[in-house]
Amino acid sequence: MPETFTDVKAPPKRLLIKLTRDTLPMVKDKYPFIYLERGRLEIDDASVKWIDSDGNIIRLPIATLNCLLLGPGTSITHEAVKVIAGANCSVCWVGEDSLLFYAHGQTPTSDSRNLREQMKLSADRKKSLEVARRMFAMRFPTADLIGKTLNEMMGMEGYRVRNLYEQKGLEYGVGWKGRNYTPGKFEMGDMTNQVLTACNAALYGILCSAIHSMGYSPHMGFIHSGSPLPFVYDLSDLYKEYLCIDLAFSLTLSMAGQYNKHIVSTAFRERVIEIDLLGKVGKDIEKILEIKHVSRDCQ
Repeated sequence: MPETFTDVKAPPKRLLIKLTRDTLPMVKDKYPFIYLERGRLEIDDASVKWIDSDGNIIRLPIATLNCLLLGPGTSITHEAVKVIAGANCSVCWVGEDSLLFYAHGQTPTSDSRNLREQMKLSADRKKSLEVARRMFAMRFPTADLIGKTLNEMMGMEGYRVRNLYEQKGLEYGVGWKGRNYTPGKFEMGDMTNQVLTACNAALYGILCSAIHSMGYSPHMGFIHSGSPLPFVYDLSDLYKEYLCIDLAFSLTLSMAGQYNKHIVSTAFRERVIEIDLLGKVGKDIEKILEIKHVSRDCQ
């Protein structure tokens, strides 16, 4: 559940709850992840302790965690990394609330069962197409996709998205000249394209962290190919309509020509919390791959 922090202007909503002794999860099985920011991880009597910016000390149940998400202002000692790796707990370095994904550290002895299942499905052309068909079925619940090729379904999706852009433009009274994004030249796009680019990047960051924390790979997809994070892009298309596209047109109208990254970030967070994206991703992956998520315990 999200936590609200006091602020001089307004209490911003957070995707990931601030870790305290009261919010530390009590679990019997592996817990997907814990998010930490503004503090340091150290070792005390062979256990990992978190010291936050206020000096509070919390001992972390590393053996019951799949992944630590380290946000801004965190530091970690070499000895802490050693103990965390020994407990088969991976580490991800992310931006605030995991809206940006930077790097992932995986232990050499980590359980690869989910990854192996993903590899089997991705390597088998027939099974890979079935996975893709299940993803398209989530966007075309009434369509008969049996017998459709990947290219045919991608064509259906392209047509749907183009119509969606036009519908949202009419709904919000915003002009739309098409998707336009040049890497490294964010400011060259119009207002709607700028918001789309920012929200897409934030969505990719959240999904990349979630995929890693559950023991899957963002590099093995079923629809997208020729890109660095195909599974992230596959999943993101399930959530973009409300989280990115509708929001982009809505904010283009409300910001009235003045792009404000804080307004965009706040609005995006609120929608992610509203649909419980972090709770949906794991369930959706299980449904798409038709494999039960397994905790990455020691083999």
